[in-house]
Amino acid sequence: MSFFELLWIFFIATSLAPLLQQKRVESQRIRLLHRMQEERHSRVITMIHRQESYSLLGMLSRRFITIEDSEAVLRAIRLTPPDVPIDLILHTPGGLVLASEQIARALVKHPAKVTVFVPHYAMSGGTLIALAADEIWMDDNAVLGPVDPQLGGYPAASILRVAEQKEKNKVDDETLILADIAAKAVEQVRDVVTSILRDKMGEEKARELAHILTCGRWTHDYPLTCEMLQSFGLPVVCRMPKVVYQLMELYPQAGGRRPSVQYVPVPYRAPGPEPVRGDDGAL
Repeated sequence: MSFFELLWIFFIATSLAPLLQQKRVESQRIRLLHRMQEERHSRVITMIHRQESYSLLGMLSRRFITIEDSEAVLRAIRLTPPDVPIDLILHTPGGLVLASEQIARALVKHPAKVTVFVPHYAMSGGTLIALAADEIWMDDNAVLGPVDPQLGGYPAASILRVAEQKEKNKVDDETLILADIAAKAVEQVRDVVTSILRDKMGEEKARELAHILTCGRWTHDYPLTCEMLQSFGLPVVCRMPKVVYQLMELYPQAGGRRPSVQYVPVPYRAPGPEPVRGDDGAL
């Protein structure tokens, strides 16, 4: 076999190795999903958004909630019998309001119990989906976020404040149009959150919490902790099943050439006290 034939075989093997690795990881994910479903007697759905790399060229792609996600989740919900609980594992920076609202409303309509698991974070549209659950299980350090709508990269609430603080004849037409759209967006999202929470906490408390989450009190990436969400009256449980952590390990973040975080991946044991020696040097 010539050198060029060996080189050609090497390139083929190099290009196929990531694909084989990806198939192996996918089979491990399916096994864990089956295990969790058997343990909890539920339908387990995952919506995990990572920055992923294409296997051949190494290109990075950022993921968020899209219409394709809502179509897939709604299909999974339709395939779930009415008496079977749904467990949704959620890890996302957010995404389209329309897609998030569709998923949230479908979860609210499911007759059996719905549980959302947040091992790390579910921001923006992810929070909207989590609010639809009968229970939200979170890691002690996991967070949700505000659901105030954003327009053109700016918070809708901030656009409204600018339009209110300046005289109308000193505000350009584009800002006034954005303020009109911003007012509609805030009202629409507030109504959605109220309708999702109404059956869980009553009309008055639902409207109050919907206002808190949509009024722009915080920045859009402000972390709402487990304890803070419990103080709002939400059904939050501050713990996480071990199988969810195991599943998250099968969705590795695409790394660069240098690892930014390193540790020995075993439980840490503190060293014991040094042995006491006698005068003769014996232990």
